[in-house]
Amino acid sequence: MREGNHHDTSVRPRTGARVQPLPLKGMLRLRPYGDIWHKPALSVVVATAVPSLVLLVLDRLDLAVYASAGALCALYGHGLPYAARARTLPWVVAGMLAGTGVALLTASLTDSTVIRVAVAALIAAVHRMLCDATRIGPPGNVVLTFVAASCAFIPQPLGDIPGHLAVGLAGGVMALLVCLAPALVRPHGPERVATARALEAAALLRSGAREKGHARAAARHDTAAAVNAAWHTLLLLRPRTAAGFRSRAVLERLVEHAEAALAGDRADHAEAVRLRAWARALRGNGPLPAVEPEPGPHVASRLPAREGPHGFRAVLSELRPGSPLLPIGARVALGCTLAGWGSMAAGVGHPYWAVVTAASVFQANTSLSWQRALQRVLGNLAGLVLFTAILPVSRIGPLALIASMLVCQFLTEAAMTRNYWVGNVFLTPMALLMTEFAVRQPASVLVADRWLDTCVGAGLGILSCLLVTNRRAGGRVECALRRVARAEAAARRLQADPNAGPNADLNADLNADPDADRGADRGADRDGAQDPAGTREEARVRRELAVALVQLREAVDVASGEWWQRALPEEEVALAERDGHRLLAELAAGLPLARAA
Repeated sequence: MREGNHHDTSVRPRTGARVQPLPLKGMLRLRPYGDIWHKPALSVVVATAVPSLVLLVLDRLDLAVYASAGALCALYGHGLPYAARARTLPWVVAGMLAGTGVALLTASLTDSTVIRVAVAALIAAVHRMLCDATRIGPPGNVVLTFVAASCAFIPQPLGDIPGHLAVGLAGGVMALLVCLAPALVRPHGPERVATARALEAAALLRSGAREKGHARAAARHDTAAAVNAAWHTLLLLRPRTAAGFRSRAVLERLVEHAEAALAGDRADHAEAVRLRAWARALRGNGPLPAVEPEPGPHVASRLPAREGPHGFRAVLSELRPGSPLLPIGARVALGCTLAGWGSMAAGVGHPYWAVVTAASVFQANTSLSWQRALQRVLGNLAGLVLFTAILPVSRIGPLALIASMLVCQFLTEAAMTRNYWVGNVFLTPMALLMTEFAVRQPASVLVADRWLDTCVGAGLGILSCLLVTNRRAGGRVECALRRVARAEAAARRLQADPNAGPNADLNADLNADPDADRGADRGADRDGAQDPAGTREEARVRRELAVALVQLREAVDVASGEWWQRALPEEEVALAERDGHRLLAELAAGLPLARAA
């Protein structure tokens, strides 16, 4: 399950000061499209279209909502290598069907809206904590909660539940097949994209486009994060052929070139051009770029074996008593419950929309949650206008309904990478059109209920953020500082004695640290040979320091956006980041690639 980890390398605020809410213009600003936005968009459309058309032929379009429960799993795992994706997606489908099953069981056993809302809220909290613990990545818990909350308000006989879950399982199998199908054409696509991202970040750093002050520090952070994400992706590869081993070796050396860029203090436009050329080649369908020295067909990997708990043990360690995920789960449970009950009190006929809205606005901290709530409200308002225009067309016939829903689904995924509010412009009509499969209602009722539920859910969701404070966020910063200090100490020992073996004390501390990266690696090559680019111990120390710095910045950004938080050690954070990145640059300068450049 931990193979579903997703490292977000997007730009984040990097000063030690508290994060201030973005102005309205900043919250609505459109970003460039994501580099692989079309993959989840096309996958979910195909995975949804096939079972919908089959149900149409069988004249059972009323079952489309259950088929979509499994089909929506096609949105997950697109950053994973295909073998890791094949191991991860079944768990996503299982989690989706488990939540759906509990919701359907609740709808069958009770007519109480109060109980249904409470169960949907608890499911939403569990989804949020599990998605954060497994780091499954976008779209996270929102899609899972949307399906489960909807099903909690579909009354049906108890005996129909197994059949409905079977339909959902069929949709999940279709999603798995669709997500794995590109492996037949481009079997190494995900790892090539991850490596290309690292090269592009390194090229930006070497080009000097962000040369001064915080911009330079931001470029170093982005490069370190992209390199770390690329190493993590390559760590998931399990080649079984000579060609697979050689392909991984080439990608490893390209990532080393990106890592070596951290050693440069001045712009090197020639190197930036070379890194960009390699990145373009990786994003294409041609052969891998030539690197020196050329790896042989059975070259041993420079990636050490993974350590620490895996699977369920890793997830349980993330949910241990005292975990920072527990206050987040409490927020989601409280906020969703208040939103659903508030919707009931307002006399709205679809309280599960308020539950989903509340679940969607919860972000890493209160500041980001407020921004997400505003984006949700604005996007829903525009989406309701679009739905009013689409509804007459969708009611021409069943095919028109399916086509309208699929078009909105595709546009949702395309627009979501630009900005969350733009994605909601298309997400709102898509969600409303899905209700048309079961029963038709007047447009005025749907629009009024959706708008009220959105406002109630967003408002009470933010209220729960204020009621349930995450005071453990500051503790994460302290833990991250300790980890950076340990990694820096190991780096200095390695500089003082390059022949020193693995540091047992450091490894013991990292294994005891619940926030440590479970992908940390160590050891020697299988054949005992020395790594031409440095020993595995050198690579381990570099990676541990990079991971520690990335996690420190993430912990600071989360804590900076929480209200009622004790003062952060801003000077200590700034000093740790400055010394850590300087050490990382010195270690990267020790790579033969950097010395040769």
